[in-house]
Amino acid sequence: MAISKDWYNTEFEENETESKHRPPSVEYSFYTAVKTGDMETVIQNCNADSFTNLEGTGVLSRNPVTNLKYHFVVTAAMLTRYCIDGGMEAEQAYRLSDFYILKMDSCTSLRQIADLHHTMAKDFTGKMILQKKLSVLSKPVMQCIDYIYAHIKDRITIEDLACHTGLSQNYLSRVFKQNLGISISDYIREKKIEKATHLLRYSDKAVVDIANYLSFSSQSHFIQVFEKFTGLTPKKYRDRYYKSMW
Repeated sequence: MAISKDWYNTEFEENETESKHRPPSVEYSFYTAVKTGDMETVIQNCNADSFTNLEGTGVLSRNPVTNLKYHFVVTAAMLTRYCIDGGMEAEQAYRLSDFYILKMDSCTSLRQIADLHHTMAKDFTGKMILQKKLSVLSKPVMQCIDYIYAHIKDRITIEDLACHTGLSQNYLSRVFKQNLGISISDYIREKKIEKATHLLRYSDKAVVDIANYLSFSSQSHFIQVFEKFTGLTPKKYRDRYYKSMW
């Protein structure tokens, strides 16, 4: 009963002050721009700092920083669902959302939250641009890409992918190379090294632990492959880029 009474009192006060929420189409247009990979519109929105203009969005907390954090979570949730609807792999979308919400949780100012929001929006948009490019790929190649993403820490073989797609190894290898211009084995190594760069930037894992986590045969093999792709050893890469994005 107390909750109901509070609600009716609040509803009366809101009607008296005539405070109205802005139409949802304003937010939908932004979410749609991200979903469709319209980077120009998203950048314009970020440059205008539209996220910090909360007029008509509702008050979720009396504390300004907490209020903006709540709106950040709402935006992350909406972008996740819009991008999944646009073709982003669901697990990737949810992980990306979780990543940014956890980063936001440690922000202590409105400016930090807003800047992180802009980074998140452009990150989702960039991945949707890539998704549009990948949408022209054949179904078995997309199945391989999804499988590699989901099993990046495992030892992935062409045989695994052939079983996953129901195709012969030779045929799958040929189709993959035709679509992406790179062999399956090189693509797997490239994605593992991409994951390794993230771990070197944003975690404190030792190089040997990263090598084991990504199922390289040895630390020396990992270092050799890493240097081939990046031009730096893992240690030099970490020394140069550790947490540089933040």
